[in-house]
Amino acid sequence: MRIETPDHDATSIRSFDYELPPSAIAQRPVEPRDAARLLIDGGPSAPPRHGHVHDLPDLVGPGDLLVVNDTRVLPARLRLRKATGGQVEVLLLERLGDDRWEALVRPSRRVAAGVRLSAPAVEPGSPPIELLEVGRALGEGRRMVTLLRPEAEVLAVGEVPLPPYIREPLADAERYQTVYSRRPASVAAPTAGLHLTQDVLDRCVARGATVATIELTVGLGTFRPITVNDVTDHRVHTEHYRVSAETMDAVRSALRVVAVGTVTVRALESAAVSGRLAGTTDLYIRRGHRFSVVGALLTNFHVPRSSLLVMIDAFVGPRWRDLYRSALLEGYRFLSFGDAMFLPGPPEPPPR
Repeated sequence: MRIETPDHDATSIRSFDYELPPSAIAQRPVEPRDAARLLIDGGPSAPPRHGHVHDLPDLVGPGDLLVVNDTRVLPARLRLRKATGGQVEVLLLERLGDDRWEALVRPSRRVAAGVRLSAPAVEPGSPPIELLEVGRALGEGRRMVTLLRPEAEVLAVGEVPLPPYIREPLADAERYQTVYSRRPASVAAPTAGLHLTQDVLDRCVARGATVATIELTVGLGTFRPITVNDVTDHRVHTEHYRVSAETMDAVRSALRVVAVGTVTVRALESAAVSGRLAGTTDLYIRRGHRFSVVGALLTNFHVPRSSLLVMIDAFVGPRWRDLYRSALLEGYRFLSFGDAMFLPGPPEPPPR
């Protein structure tokens, strides 16, 4: 279980690599949700403690604001066919307007522009239903596609897209949704929130904390590994976010803002940096970023060489390696359906 880098260079991709055994990648969510284990960072001078997500209310109190991302995952994976019978998988990524979407198409090279794809016939003997037309290439396997039927009808034949490292089918699709999810807009779940239950949130409120929501539509770019040697050369994909005026007012009056998930961090810090409560963000949080809003973080364990791991390094510094090493040695479960970590952050609240 190697998590080490000789030079600890904060710009080298090698500094954000670690050995993740396949056996440590969770293939199914734990039941109940809040039974997931929780590694609690003790700071630079104390070892981490081990608990469970249902212990979260013990870690918050009066003046704390718990902020969650209430986006919902779209049934965006479509298993379609060409008129010749060839199977094609389409993953809708982002609405572009006028029935157009950005999508991943596999196998992209075998689908020419102008090809129409259909869902299987509903009844034997009935014709297949054309759902979309594949357009020009956008790079990195992405294509422009145009819906030929109403969006609701197209998504009705889709399924929730699980990350590629999850090999087992999900018995209940709602386990890849948070209990507070609302508007379907994302192609991946804000996974730290998958652990929370209404009971946990109610007990946080009973301890004196308050709960607020933001929306950031999670895209695949958030989770993709960094492919350049110098992490400062990496460019993150843009994502849409929305922070209500009520949530931002609560942020300003809170003693400490506890973000549930790295995507929530990105939305809150984007709003603070740009001064805009809604829009698109390409904010890339890495070492040297001054956190102007978030003072504590509940997060999962992330893929090696990812921008999310770079964000964790920005939040706690190279100590993340010790935390990850401890988690692996203690048998924690990693990635989307894995366990969680609580990072209390700096002892003083960030400046407003």
